[in-house]
Amino acid sequence: MSVSAPRHVRVLIIGSGPAGYTAGVYASRAMLNPVLVQGIEPGGQLTTTTEVENWPGDTEVQGPDLMVRMEAHARAMGCEIVSDIITSLDLSSRPFTATADSGAVYKADAVILATGARAKWLGLPSEQKFRGFGVSACATCDGFFYRGQEIVVVGGGNTAVEEALFLTNFASKVTLVHRREELRAEKILQERLLKHPKITPLWFHEIDEVIGAADPLGVEGVRVRDVRTGAITEIPAKGVFVAIGHAPASELVKDQLELHNGGYVKVKAGSTETSIPGVFAAGDLTDHKYRQAVTSAGMGCMAALDAEHWLAAQEALAPAMA
Repeated sequence: MSVSAPRHVRVLIIGSGPAGYTAGVYASRAMLNPVLVQGIEPGGQLTTTTEVENWPGDTEVQGPDLMVRMEAHARAMGCEIVSDIITSLDLSSRPFTATADSGAVYKADAVILATGARAKWLGLPSEQKFRGFGVSACATCDGFFYRGQEIVVVGGGNTAVEEALFLTNFASKVTLVHRREELRAEKILQERLLKHPKITPLWFHEIDEVIGAADPLGVEGVRVRDVRTGAITEIPAKGVFVAIGHAPASELVKDQLELHNGGYVKVKAGSTETSIPGVFAAGDLTDHKYRQAVTSAGMGCMAALDAEHWLAAQEALAPAMA
């Protein structure tokens, strides 16, 4: 990798999910000439989702198609989109310095972070095989497709219990698979789950394999292992929801920005401002609660507007400082 001569940009957007692309649209409309670097997974988590039925204006849309449209919209507004990965980011002085995998170096007056979060997975080959075809990490995205079906939820924290409870709105039966004999979730959530007639907890078990059909590809059940005895049991299920948490993609800034709730970038209330002036964060990188495409897009809009106002204030100050 050869490092190229630094390129000055007014706004650098890092990440290309709904937050990043929406920031690109708004920053372009504000005539800030933004450059958006897509990152390792252009389009973000929605590219691993099939049907999306909760995006306003589309009764149903394929996740990858929606992201293609968002990218095209940002380009049409004038956002420069670069297929590259930012590997290091120096926020110690302005302009901020970002170095890409290709060797490109950007000197940015303002930075919008939209690197998202990644669902934690079990790491099984069969899980990977059926991801998007019965294996999901988002109950609010995909629960609707399992009306009247038996499903499995994996995990024992707040996310798992909330998803299991939510999925009872659709499923005929929810089996909660957990390695231990007690949940880590808040007590009130535990109480609701244990009282729910549709939910059966399966303690001291872990998923050994997701099983299903190849043509068409689809989940038909799971094999679970008793962690005490090693005994294998098969459970029929049309859907498997992995709810062992999300990991925010905050590696670039983990030693530079204030983080909270396990690595999410902290922003000021009602704002996308981070702990460093001129650095803004939007979408799942900051959001451990909602994690929806529509909320991420809203935050992308906020981040671009926040950056616009911040840059205007800096320019107003410049003559006074001269």
